[in-house]
Amino acid sequence: MNLLQALLSNLGLSSENMGTSSGKSWYPTTGDYLESYSPVDGKLIAKVIQTDWKSYDRLLSDLQMAFTTWRDVPAPRRGEIVRQIGMALREKKEDLGRLVSYEMGKSYQEGLGEVQEMIDICDFAVGLSRQLYGLTMPSERVNHTMMEQWHPLGIVGIISAFNFPVAVWSWNAMISWVCGNVCVWKPSEKTPLTAISCQKIAGEVFAQNGFPEGISGLICGGADVGAWLAEDTRIQLVSATGSTRMGKSVAVAVASRLGKTILELGGNNAIIITPNADLDIATRGAVFGAVGTAGQRCTSTRRLIVHEDVYEAVKKRLVSAYAQLKIGNPLEESNHMGPLIDQEAVGQYLAAVEEVEKEGAQVVVAPGVLDGSGFESGCYVLPCIFEVEPHYRMVKEETFAPILYLMKYRSLEEAIHIHNDVPQGLSSAIMSTDVRESYRFLSAAGSDCGIANVNIGTSGAEIGGAFGGEKETGGGRESGSDAWKAYMRRQTNTINYGNQLPLAQGIRFDT
Repeated sequence: MNLLQALLSNLGLSSENMGTSSGKSWYPTTGDYLESYSPVDGKLIAKVIQTDWKSYDRLLSDLQMAFTTWRDVPAPRRGEIVRQIGMALREKKEDLGRLVSYEMGKSYQEGLGEVQEMIDICDFAVGLSRQLYGLTMPSERVNHTMMEQWHPLGIVGIISAFNFPVAVWSWNAMISWVCGNVCVWKPSEKTPLTAISCQKIAGEVFAQNGFPEGISGLICGGADVGAWLAEDTRIQLVSATGSTRMGKSVAVAVASRLGKTILELGGNNAIIITPNADLDIATRGAVFGAVGTAGQRCTSTRRLIVHEDVYEAVKKRLVSAYAQLKIGNPLEESNHMGPLIDQEAVGQYLAAVEEVEKEGAQVVVAPGVLDGSGFESGCYVLPCIFEVEPHYRMVKEETFAPILYLMKYRSLEEAIHIHNDVPQGLSSAIMSTDVRESYRFLSAAGSDCGIANVNIGTSGAEIGGAFGGEKETGGGRESGSDAWKAYMRRQTNTINYGNQLPLAQGIRFDT
């Protein structure tokens, strides 16, 4: 048995898995196969049957039935089930981390980190299950009181992207479950096996506790399957992570039926480096932000806006750091960067490089595609850096690749203007030891992003804070803080405990 076969066996997977599940059980389907290839070595990992409409419709019926049971389970009891899922993930952490790395291409350390993020959100959700607080409010009427309650929505649809093949699902699913919802997950067609593994883990926990099929559902397929979710009136909320183009399509479809959405879409994230920055910290933050996950994070650093007084020093440090990067098999922990997800992504990388060079960009660290031994998949590229002007068209677009744009500024106001002058608004950072500069960046006149950091990079958010962005990033929030409210419906209650019926606003209606 080779390492891949052993890994799949440890996770309860095979080379051909069903692609539609209502929990522990898998539906037989007549759909076509999805083939999952690893960008690490270009090999076929497994075939997964795509969900057909008949199986999808049956799954939604299962979810509707399961919701009538799950919503009545006390929230702390729902939290206990999520706690058990977290414990099951702990037991599978190393194997699941390896599968994330092999199927998606991120480093093994990042794969482990993604599984740990799932465990962390389970812990967060367990505590949240006892904190789904409403409010009490004074009434203007005698012998009346007012309060609000939060109730589950119903079915939550989750569309996730390849770059975080399991963590983003967990942000939505664990919070949804403690809120009393049931979930149907449509993972990226590029990373179906990691999704199947997570579904098996969750489904077994629900089954062991005697809960019905349909609290956790999985469907596999392409854009057409995602469109079913967006257009289905049985699904109260669709949380979609991916490109801005995809998000706009989902938003229109869900809005047309007056459904709810959480959208976490594109990012074009920048770090401002001021003359007061600690350049060691600034360099480390910029390099990880640009190179981590091969530049395929929605929070990846794509722009460095550097004060002219430290520009040459920063550039020199970046060139030195990039020269030390090791690229190769992400399962080998000595490597800093693995491959892009597929050769289509390589084509997008090359197209962006060609376009920005046409606009007049100057090469600081040269781009390229690696070949030869260890790079047979054709998905390995060189992380590169270009000196650019802020107005270049490509600088305002998101390219999911390790391309970093370097530009100068003179005043902080100019830097903030350059920073905000892009359509996206996800993550941002300033490197400065000056408290005035830092708080200016965090003010209403500063960063227009959903995430704004000081002396850390744009990448690597913790689960305790609400995650999401503004403008073409979509405006949604997932994970921590009070993001749970998006997964519930608010109900305002007024209780009359007197023997009269006074009306609000002093209105009289005597008969």
